[in-house]
Amino acid sequence: MTFTEGEYLFILDNQGRKHWFRAQTGMMKMASLGTLDGDRLLALGDGDVIKLAGKVMHVFRPRVSDLMTSVERGAQVVTPKDAATIVLECDIPSCRTVLEVGAGSGALSIALLRALPEEGVLHTIELRDEYAKRAGRNISRAGMQHRWSYTIGDAIETTVDITADAVVMDMPVPWEAMDAVEPMLRMGGMFCAYIPNTNQLEATVKELRSRGYVEVRALENIQREMDVHPGGVRPSFDTLGHTGYLVFARKAARDEE
Repeated sequence: MTFTEGEYLFILDNQGRKHWFRAQTGMMKMASLGTLDGDRLLALGDGDVIKLAGKVMHVFRPRVSDLMTSVERGAQVVTPKDAATIVLECDIPSCRTVLEVGAGSGALSIALLRALPEEGVLHTIELRDEYAKRAGRNISRAGMQHRWSYTIGDAIETTVDITADAVVMDMPVPWEAMDAVEPMLRMGGMFCAYIPNTNQLEATVKELRSRGYVEVRALENIQREMDVHPGGVRPSFDTLGHTGYLVFARKAARDEE
């Protein structure tokens, strides 16, 4: 399928670098690549070859991992390896409303929005206005701003009028925000916290158990690439190790007896 005007795309050069651009008609100036014929690019499709200055390159529509790793950064971003686990464990494709606590740079927001069905919406509670605005720019660049809204406030005391199918928290003390957040999560809904340290993990798990949540579990993702050469195969020296801990749980009714 050929590209359409306004799509956000990238050209992958022969050194693996991505050159981002918004598809348009007419001539376009791109840093490091020079002037390109937009009409010629619009006639291409995902993965097609484009030759520039005698070099063979390819043009692609971005995957969600491409969008996540290319965001304008401020706060540390949630990596694709962790975002993929969050999307799967929280069953985001079946959700209609997701509550996110902590916008960061918007990388996780993009992953959640991409996984949500077309009618699904994401609302974010963010303490700092500058973070929310940066996340908004990244979400807009990905073309998903129409399904995202946010509230500025401290999640420990801030509530919004929604009933979420899943809550995803990226803040240092998620257990302190449970009084405010829990009423916004429907019964049977999924809870997730992304936290950097083991003492925070322990406090979150204890709080969830004390509130009657079930299927409470914690995990860490470690990812190791493999280098494949003509002479053999070995693990890469660059291992994507600890980035954060993930805590998952499901909200359930308490047995009052």
